[in-house]
Amino acid sequence: MKIAMLSRNFSPSKGGAEKYAVELAKELSKHHDIHIYCQETNFPIPGITYHHVARIPYRLRWLNQLLFSLLTWLKTRNKFDIVHSHEHVWHGNVHTMHVRPVRAGIYKNYQGLKYVLRWLNVLTSPRHLTYLWLERMRIRNHPSHGLVFVTDSLYDQFAAYYSNIASHCSVISPGVDISKTLRSQQECRLQLDWPQGQTYLLFVANDFERKGLQNLLLALCKLKPSIMLAVIGQSNHYAAFESQVYKFNLTNRVHFYGQQEDISVFYSAADLLVHPTLEDSFGMVVLEAMLHKLPVLVSDSTFCGFVHQLRDGVHIKTIQDPRNPTQLSEDIDHLLQDFPLQKILIENSHHLTFSHSWETVALKYEGYYQQIKKNRCH
Repeated sequence: MKIAMLSRNFSPSKGGAEKYAVELAKELSKHHDIHIYCQETNFPIPGITYHHVARIPYRLRWLNQLLFSLLTWLKTRNKFDIVHSHEHVWHGNVHTMHVRPVRAGIYKNYQGLKYVLRWLNVLTSPRHLTYLWLERMRIRNHPSHGLVFVTDSLYDQFAAYYSNIASHCSVISPGVDISKTLRSQQECRLQLDWPQGQTYLLFVANDFERKGLQNLLLALCKLKPSIMLAVIGQSNHYAAFESQVYKFNLTNRVHFYGQQEDISVFYSAADLLVHPTLEDSFGMVVLEAMLHKLPVLVSDSTFCGFVHQLRDGVHIKTIQDPRNPTQLSEDIDHLLQDFPLQKILIENSHHLTFSHSWETVALKYEGYYQQIKKNRCH
């Protein structure tokens, strides 16, 4: 098939949705003609054709989203078997939904007068109106139009807000590269220059606030000084978190590594992934850590969608309230000292990853594409 894939930032270091798009495109390109329409990329894949899409300044993000939608519509219409979007655009045959509904983010739990005032605010906001309209266009019910959700819980969130959700829906979770050769912790620590006698926690995210870094820093203050923290990713408030590290007197214990194209060396070098997320549709870092035989402490299913597929004490250890630093520090300390439990988590979670390969994900999409193509013919 000739497939157009839309992703504004086609780079695995930009976030979970972007990494999903990159890995899926890479796998599908083995058997199909893949064309990427993006505004930014630093990840060339042999055999894939790239098409640059113009952009406008980042501060006008909503307007840029409209521009991206318009230009990709003009460039792709009537040229492909499937147009697959990972972005808010009004066109396309397949849309992968990575994050909670826009409506959920705008209205939250407003009731009564607050809800009315919020509506008035939305009606006078071009930004809100743009995102709401694009979302409604994405979920419309049409035979040649389908939706893919990364978790069942994300589908439930959309269904709660939209009664006319597209009838052709599927749930296809992210995958991992199970062909990777795992390296020893000692080898990876030497590469990163981490001392062998210290314990390293790993935090991976591109939104430090939403993924709970502040509470993790507060929890680290309550743990013994030999416990270090490696922070991978980016944040719009990077400087503020560096200031917090200084304020909490953690400058010798917290190390920021920024964005990394390949995080595997960090997964293999660390002792524990701590993911105290406050909101995650899926949580790809959890799956990746499991592949690298790294035990995982993660917020429960209220906060992290992937946890619905896992068992507490079997695959991962859950954090009941990631907003409570004292509880979080106790959870970290207990798991670090419970070596038998760590062994159980590593064995069970690593085995589970073999049913989440990117090859399996691509096969599911191929079947879904064929279904959408068939519906278009009718």
